[in-house]
Amino acid sequence: MAGVVDVVVLAPAPHGRRDRWRVLTLRRAAGVRCTGAWELVHGSIEPGELPAAAARREVLEETGMVVQRLYTLAVNPFYLTPRNTIQMAVVFAAVVEHASVVMLSNEHDTTAWRTPTAAIKHLAWPREHEAVRYAMHLLRDGDAGAVEDVLRVPDA
Repeated sequence: MAGVVDVVVLAPAPHGRRDRWRVLTLRRAAGVRCTGAWELVHGSIEPGELPAAAARREVLEETGMVVQRLYTLAVNPFYLTPRNTIQMAVVFAAVVEHASVVMLSNEHDTTAWRTPTAAIKHLAWPREHEAVRYAMHLLRDGDAGAVEDVLRVPDA
């Protein structure tokens, strides 16, 4: 059973740049778990909520941005030590209109729009490194190409 979502938030890179995308990274605030760690948008799926709806909600809650396009990337298991349970994270790529100013929630104290390579260097969790790589491969031409009809989540 999936309990959380991880979301790679992407915005088009400035015109003329070699990389097509910028990846949003968020730094955990003081007083919350993993203080100081850089991460992607991440959050719990609420009871009765579908994973795609949770991804859209978490992006809005943690950044104030509305998802323009949403893609499924993977499902990752991870062990949660405090609860002694294995959780499943549904991983998405969310495209937003542009790399705008982010409205932070109380979970994070700062953000940075980074190249994919720089995002991977800063992100604390190895599963997030893979999520960025998957997103870059999938959206290398701007959309999912021949698999767009399978991996793009219909608009809510």
